[in-house]
This record gives sequence, C-alpha cells and structure tokens, in this order.
Amino acid sequence: MSLSAELSGFAGFLRGLPAFLRYRITADQAREAVVRRIRERESNFLALAERAIFGNPKSPYRSLLRLAGCELGDLRRMLHADGLDNTLRVLRMAGVYVSFEEFKGLRPIERGGRIIPAVPEDFDNPFLTNYHHVGTGGSTGASRRVLMDLDHLTARLPMILLGDMFHGLAGIPNAFWFEIPPGNGLDSVLTRVPVGNAPERWFSPIRGGRDGAGLRFRVATQATVALARATGNRIPSPEYVPLDQARVIAHWAAEALQRRGACAIRAHVSKALRICIAARAEGIDLTGTVICSGGEPPTAAKVAQIRSMGVKFYSNYYFTEAGAVGMSCTTSEDPNDQHFFQDHLALIQASREVTGFDMTVSSFHFTTLLPSAPKVLLNVESDDYGVVESRKCGCPFEHLGFSTHVRDIRSFRKLTGEGVTLVGSDMERILEETLPRRFGGTSLDYQIVEEEDEAGFTRLTIIMHPALGFADEQSVVRTVLASLPKSGPAAEMSGSLWSQAHTFRVRREVPRVTSRGKWMPLRVARGSVTSDRAVSSSERIA
Repeated sequence: MSLSAELSGFAGFLRGLPAFLRYRITADQAREAVVRRIRERESNFLALAERAIFGNPKSPYRSLLRLAGCELGDLRRMLHADGLDNTLRVLRMAGVYVSFEEFKGLRPIERGGRIIPAVPEDFDNPFLTNYHHVGTGGSTGASRRVLMDLDHLTARLPMILLGDMFHGLAGIPNAFWFEIPPGNGLDSVLTRVPVGNAPERWFSPIRGGRDGAGLRFRVATQATVALARATGNRIPSPEYVPLDQARVIAHWAAEALQRRGACAIRAHVSKALRICIAARAEGIDLTGTVICSGGEPPTAAKVAQIRSMGVKFYSNYYFTEAGAVGMSCTTSEDPNDQHFFQDHLALIQASREVTGFDMTVSSFHFTTLLPSAPKVLLNVESDDYGVVESRKCGCPFEHLGFSTHVRDIRSFRKLTGEGVTLVGSDMERILEETLPRRFGGTSLDYQIVEEEDEAGFTRLTIIMHPALGFADEQSVVRTVLASLPKSGPAAEMSGSLWSQAHTFRVRREVPRVTSRGKWMPLRVARGSVTSDRAVSSSERIA
C-alpha cells in the first residue's frame, strides 16, 4: 500500500471517528442486531460474495469459484437448497478454499495445475475507506497489515456490549494492559465508548518509536486520542508500563476495589498472571476482580494461579482478520470453551497434514458474512484446530442463539507467549540459517521448545546440541531477538515484549525426534520440560 493511500485511509478514519464515538447502542438494540444477523446469515453471505468476490476482479475467490464451475446463480441455488455450512463444505471439496500458507503469501494458490495470482492484499475488503493499520496477532511473517475500518468496529459493538454484560465486566471500573498499534489496544479502547464502558486507565508495555512499534504508530495513537477528547469523550492516553512493572496495575485494582467493590482488567493471559503474582507480592487481595484475557493459551497452570487470587477469569477467541470468533461460556469451568459467533462468521473443518510437525489435524476454515469485515474470507484456513460441537449449556450466549461451542483450540503453526505469537516459518528460518551461521553446526543441532516454567509462564527454550562449541547463552538469545525485526514491525514488537519477559532461554541437550524418528524444529512440552511431544499445541485465544 502506498503512503498516500495509507494517509488517505487514516484521514478518513479521523474524519469518521467523532460520529462513531457519539453513537450509542443499548442492550435491546444489540440483541436485535445479533438475532437478525443469525437469521440472515445466507443472505448476508450472498450479498458479500456478489459485491466483494464476483464484483471484484482482483479477488482470488472469483477465480477459485470459476475453476469449480460455480457462478453467482449457482451459489444462490446452493445456499437456498443446502444452507450456508453445507454449501461451504461442498465448495471446499471442489477446491474453493485458501490454505493458511496461501493466505499468508507463503506459497502460491494452485488448483488443477493452474496458478492463481494472489498477494495478501488481494484478500482486503475493497470497500473499506475509513481505516487505520493494525498488525496480525503478533508476528505473522513479513509485516501483515490489516485495515481496521470504522464500519467493522461498529459491527463489533453488539457483541462487545453483550459480552461485557454476560461476563460481569459492565458498569465497574476497568483497565486495559494492551499494546498501542500495531497491537489492538487502541481499538479496544475506542469500541468501549459507544457501549458506555470506556476504561479508566490504558496501560501499554510498548511506547512506540524504538521499542517495538514504529514512531508513526505512536503519532497515530496520540492523534486519535486527542481527537476523541476534543469531541468530549473521556478516554485514557496509553501509559507506559513494562512487563516487570505489573504491580502498577495491581495497585490500580486495589484502589478500584476499595472504591467500588469490583473492577475489571483486560490483558493477555501472561500479563494477567503477572498482575496476580505482583498482587500477591504486594499483599493485595484481588477478590472482586474480573479478568478477561486472550492472546495465548489459557493453560491450566496459568488459570489456576490467576483464580487463586480470588479472580473470576474469562477468555476470548479472536483474530485480527475477522474480529471476535467467540467468548467463554459463562457456565463452563473450562476457559477454553468458547461460544462461536455465527452471526458474522461461518466455520467448517477439513483434514490436513501439517508439514514439519508430523501431525494431521481438522483445521478451522473461516468465512466472513458481513460487508464490514477487514478481510474477505471464503473457506480460509486458519492455523487453528479443535472441537466444534452443538450442545446446551444454559448460559446467556446460548439464549442469544449461539449454540455452537468451540473448545480445545490449538494452533499447529505458532509459538505463543506474552500475548504475541510467532509463525513457525519465521523461527525455522532463524534455526536453520541464523543460528548455524553464527554458532556453528547445522539446523539439526537446534530446536525450539515451548514450555511452561514453574511459575506458569510460557518460555521458549532454545535447544543446542552439546557437541557444539562454547556459546554464551545470552549471546544466543540476543541473536534470536535481533533476527525478529527482519520479519517486519509486528515481529519487532513481539521481540520487544519477549525481551522484557525473558521469554527465551537456552538449554544444552540433544534435539529430540518424534516417535516416527522425525526431527521437528519446533515442539511443545506442556507442563513439563521433559515432555517429548513434537507437535505444536499452542492455542491462539485473543
């Protein structure tokens, strides 16, 4: 995207922001909007397909559909006869889908011997005009940007309002510990204004400039906050609080609890754990606090420690290209049990082998249904898999119409920690090229293990073969961190957070192989540093 186009989009975002912030939505209006969208899933999808796929010459989906012999009239008849989900399954079998690697631009789209030209920007919604840029998740390779449009933020408001109500987050003091752009902290703050639940404080572990986010992101954040305040809205400016200063948020919670008897904190899972550990060290009782988290696995060890402080804990499932995928069931003790938001997304599963991880999974394929989606998705494979089921639970999400649960969510391509993620291909490059070039040996002498330490924090352990010559451990860590910015601004932000958290460490041992004798560059050891599972099972909950 050219600089002029980027500036034009951001100017449109600022022009439309005052009207967005003046808008107010009630609980009844939110319920009506969600129920209507569930009822109109097929017609909404058809309208989006007609405009953004068949009416868009650059859309890769148009070529895929025509290769499968499916025109707009055929799609209309299929939806009428079979419904949305069955239609998507038939299309998937006919080759109408985009794999995770194709969507990220890591390999070309090829069907039936034909190459369909596509770059990641071809999946952008071509009708967005008032936007700013955010990054995808944490690090998803070379600078993957998403256009965050005001229409998309408006479409998210009904479930933001209802989710806050259902989880007990509404009407009490709340604070965020989220990054400024390219993180999603700014959007999280802005969307709470129309629902009447703006945070009192916004803490960010990133300043912007030289610490993991470009200076333009800090300037854009400051301009947005200044405009919001000039239009009469009381929203907080981001306050720099690095990861080792979690006690600042713990003391805010203590003050809010004394003042109101309850408070809410939104932060990624490891940040939430840091707050609770800091509160324990400071002698602060967090009973009455509700924490809503995401960004990384809500593992049993982390959640148990958070709840041990008297905290109610919920999680969200989110990815930037589509928005909220689901929220925790209010009647389940499992924070990884999410109600799927079928009002604006469709989800099917398909089996695939995961190259480099020696596993086969039923991966998630998502389709967007609303014209405000940042990216147009049609059977786009995410790097997640899990259990999808319909069941009764009796919670408010079910009463609203969300009867589909998604649980045991895992990612087959990512290492996750401190609310940011690293695509496997990025780390494989470092393991196979950077470390051998700097410290000797071959790619088979190195491995990365994602594991939890004794405190429950996610650590990324760099395994080095004992036969390698002497290497200072901190030098190895610094080399890895220094390599991350080469993948783009989002990766640079990930490296900054991981550096603060001391996420990387080094251990000397022989890299392990799978039960089939295969060496895998990345593996996960859940709950034990001695686990020999060579599969990636890091959820992406955000």
